[in-house]
Formats: sequence, C-alpha cells, structure tokens
Amino acid sequence: MAMANNKFLTVVLFGLFFSLAPALADSTVSCYRIEPGTIAGIICADVVLTLIIVIVTYRCASFRRQKIDNAHKVYMNVRANCKS
Repeated sequence: MAMANNKFLTVVLFGLFFSLAPALADSTVSCYRIEPGTIAGIICADVVLTLIIVIVTYRCASFRRQKIDNAHKVYMNVRANCKS
C-alpha cells in the first residue's frame, strides 16, 4: 500500500512541476536572489539552535528527575534521624 502511495505522490509532483514549468519560464517577475552562503548560514544556525534547545531540555529534565529522586532519599534520612 505504501508503494502505491509513493508512486501516486511522484506522479502528482511531476505533473505539477511540468505544468508549472512553462508558466514560470515565461514570467517577467524579478525575484530576489539569495546567495548559497546565506542559505548555508541559515541552515547551520538552525541546526545549532535546535541542538541547543535539545541539550537545554535534556539537562532540565535530568535535573528535575534527579531532584525527585533525591527528595525521596532526603525524606528517608530525615525520618531515620528523627527516630534516634
């Protein structure tokens, strides 16, 4: 079933591309050109920002989990100290 969906999607995309290609070639609209270095910089910055977000989220979650584990240990120690 997935193979049929992939073939259908490929046919649709090629159909759209070939139907729009002549219209785009005849267009007189001027477009702003973005340099490849600018695009590469944006992509690199996006990857770095994504990694920073993932690392900060992981560290916060680890710290919170560690705090919960340590809270149980502190409670048990306080209870043991109160008995003596």
